[in-house]
Amino acid sequence: MSSRTPSPPQDSEREKSPIQDAMNASTAFKEDARPGLWSWTKLDDTTAVGPRIGPVLQSVAIASSDTDDSIVTAERQHELEKGNAIQYRTCSWQKTAALLFSEYICLAIMSFPWSYSVLGLVPGLILTVVVCLVVLYTSLVLWEFCLRHPEVRDVCDIGQMLFWNKEWAWWATAIMFLLNNTFIQGLHVVVGAEYLNTMTGTDPGVACRTVSFGIIVALACWLCSLPRTFNTLSKLGVFSAFFTFISVLLAAVFSGAQKHPAGYDPRPSFTSNGGVESVGGNPIVTAFPVRSATYIACFNAFLNISYTFIGQITLPSFIAEMREPKDFPKALWACAIAEVILFSVVGAVIYAYTGNQYMTAPAFGSLQETYKKAAFSFMIPTIIFLGVLYASVSARFIFFRIFKNSHHKTEHTITGWATWAGILLTTWLAAFVIAEVIPFFSSLLSLMSSLFDSFFGFIFWGVAYFRMRKADSRAGIARKRGIGTILLGLTNIIIILVGFLFLTFGSYASVLGILEAYDTGSVRSVFSCASNGL
Repeated sequence: MSSRTPSPPQDSEREKSPIQDAMNASTAFKEDARPGLWSWTKLDDTTAVGPRIGPVLQSVAIASSDTDDSIVTAERQHELEKGNAIQYRTCSWQKTAALLFSEYICLAIMSFPWSYSVLGLVPGLILTVVVCLVVLYTSLVLWEFCLRHPEVRDVCDIGQMLFWNKEWAWWATAIMFLLNNTFIQGLHVVVGAEYLNTMTGTDPGVACRTVSFGIIVALACWLCSLPRTFNTLSKLGVFSAFFTFISVLLAAVFSGAQKHPAGYDPRPSFTSNGGVESVGGNPIVTAFPVRSATYIACFNAFLNISYTFIGQITLPSFIAEMREPKDFPKALWACAIAEVILFSVVGAVIYAYTGNQYMTAPAFGSLQETYKKAAFSFMIPTIIFLGVLYASVSARFIFFRIFKNSHHKTEHTITGWATWAGILLTTWLAAFVIAEVIPFFSSLLSLMSSLFDSFFGFIFWGVAYFRMRKADSRAGIARKRGIGTILLGLTNIIIILVGFLFLTFGSYASVLGILEAYDTGSVRSVFSCASNGL
């Protein structure tokens, strides 16, 4: 590629060139730091995907004697990796789909029945579809951003670029990024201890077994985190997603097959929204929230649904290791269609047979003992793998910055592997502490969703949309103003506002829910030895 910077098109040329011609232009403008020069990013040797919003960050620029360092394509990165013992851009779209399935087809699916019991079946199903569509749209915006800026390796790079290359934006995003991933790891330590307690029963003679189980799960996850490429982890992801599907399918089947839910009480113990008592203690299913449902409880249920769908925080890392980033939508659409069907069906079926008064989170606790252990056991790969996936994303973020342009990054060295293992061990120790401080499932989901999904699920991608449209305008790509353009702009404004709603009222609701759980004694205390089995 020539190092010469062509002049931007004149106004007369801009009027003649439609958007599609511009997007398929074979010539890419190189952007430099001088005001007014906005470049095209090339997807490959023949196709341009759109202008950048700013110059290549120095923190991720590729070191090379080439004078075109700032023009970074996936093809060029492939060339730079040739001959390396460890190569990162190796994922096909099918393997990326496997990573997406393993991320989304997860234990959090079993929080949907609880969310439906709080929200009512009709609002619950509507919100499931709406959240899925919003996440699908924002993920496509993210993908477009990554195509325009193929050098970004994670959401922290994007955060800095979105907020005008400010260093504080990178640090703020990095802190949220690492905390989000570590909280998710902590969630899987909680659930791993729940599983072990559920399968082994209670034994008062064993001291602090729950804490011991948490340590065992954290160490097992650390060992499984050691592979350094997503290409390797994608194979484990297929295994994990398959067994998760079997687990939730069994849970739905068993909820209908069992005579009564766990904890069944034949005495009328609950009233429906209309004030009608249950007959013989049978499960009550309501189309809308019951009278006793508080705004706090309903919002926490909504946050639970949102958390399961929102996973954009890992997508830049996945796209950065694809052989062909342009194929990412294939993986995204396949996953979105599967998850909205699976989440809705499993949530609705289990809720229909369990009802409001016998619901637990996760919903395995509403199954009779034998059924519960059978269905829960198929969740073991996901309990381990999904925490491993987020740990790997965090470790990759730190490792790549420690060994940027170093042979320790691309070769099998003692220093490289020792650092990689040490970073992972640190994240799992932090996850274990979080698991013991917030040792309950639904509230931890809600807190993570409100604190981090507000930015990584909504605010970032609404801002990205407007920044890319501004770059289009500077490059001479004028969009015709019509009702569609106006509605799309309003949609992104709403997405940003929803993100701030999550951050403010969502965090408030989550903290109140946690405090209420401690006050009522419905959960065990910090670093408690009491069993947390279902």
